[in-house]
Amino acid sequence: MDKQTEKVIERTWSKETIMQVELGIVQNMLGCRTEEAVEASISFARFLSLSGLSNDNYPLFLKLLEVENHWVIDTMVGPRDPFLIISPIQPNSYLIFTAYKLLTNWHPGGIYPVTLSIVLGVLQGAFASPKDGYKIYAVSINDVNNLGKHLNKETGQDDPNNRCILDILDRLGHLAGTSNDPEKEQMARQANNIRTFYFDKRKKMEDVIPQVLLVKSDYVAKETAPRQVYVD
Repeated sequence: MDKQTEKVIERTWSKETIMQVELGIVQNMLGCRTEEAVEASISFARFLSLSGLSNDNYPLFLKLLEVENHWVIDTMVGPRDPFLIISPIQPNSYLIFTAYKLLTNWHPGGIYPVTLSIVLGVLQGAFASPKDGYKIYAVSINDVNNLGKHLNKETGQDDPNNRCILDILDRLGHLAGTSNDPEKEQMARQANNIRTFYFDKRKKMEDVIPQVLLVKSDYVAKETAPRQVYVD
């Protein structure tokens, strides 16, 4: 084969073109719309879990949180505490931004509770010191509303996710009166208001959080089950 022919072939299937095909296959796999895709995603989650979390791969763990399939999430988490699974990673703006983005994208009840626990664990760690956390990522009123919308009055404050959300809101609320920044002050007051409305049985959450954010969903209705589940 002459060099000119080789160049023509390489232009047809360049490294970039092959990478685009690979990326498309991975995206279809993580979409979990078919049984085959779910099973492949489970295998990927197991591989990632066994590889261990690191500063080099934690965005992949976050990417898996977008997979709306509890079999995949359970495989990634394994026997570990979901609230602590991302704790080895030092809080940073990308981590906190991604957590709030996921909370914004999900409807109340529309995500697997274990997945929600992982995201809440990220925020709980990031705002262990609310002042330090706010320096990394300036939480907005919209962020607080999208956090508070996942509170479920029906399950009570002993529910692990409810308890974690209330704890995060409490920490953010402690920022009230600590600066002259009006946006920071409004955010902190909103965090306190949401906690107050949650504990007051006479008040409804839609009176403190925009009703459009409180539209419920059901994560089970959107799931595709694998044909077989392998257990170690």
